[in-house]
Amino acid sequence: MQLDLWQVDAFAAKPLEGNPAAIVPLAAWLDDGLMQRIAGENNLAETAFFVRRAEGRYALRWFTPEAEVDLCGHATLASAWVVFEELEIGLPRVEFETRSGTLVVERRTDGRNAMSLPSDSVAPFDGANGFAAALGDALGVAPPKEIFRSRYMLAVWDDAAASRACCAPSMPGD
Repeated sequence: MQLDLWQVDAFAAKPLEGNPAAIVPLAAWLDDGLMQRIAGENNLAETAFFVRRAEGRYALRWFTPEAEVDLCGHATLASAWVVFEELEIGLPRVEFETRSGTLVVERRTDGRNAMSLPSDSVAPFDGANGFAAALGDALGVAPPKEIFRSRYMLAVWDDAAASRACCAPSMPGD
């Protein structure tokens, strides 16, 4: 079996920067297990596989080395780059049908691309008081100001430094 594969750095102004994703256009879906093994072999955060449905319209799936995921922004942008620059040159927009809904990527006049992302309705989290304190303690930062519930939990801090501190990897010497 021979497959075309691109490794594309999303969010990058030049090569070997940004967030890399492997992109594999397909004529038809492969077995899920095979796509999973290919993603494992690529050993990148995500490998995107897509199948053309019509001009400018593709079905798209993403796999990490361990599992299929519901949404991956950087691999979607990388997939759009492959479509725009290699497969359907001159196309002004591409639509990707995914497990998270239809994602649209449009070419902008400044040479960059803009992507729509699905939104998720959120509601205040009822158990926020005790949970917020415990979350702050667990992360080693002040408790978040608000917590919302949806498919995922969303915590909001007043201080950007607190959110960066809980999410940024520690560096040697920190």
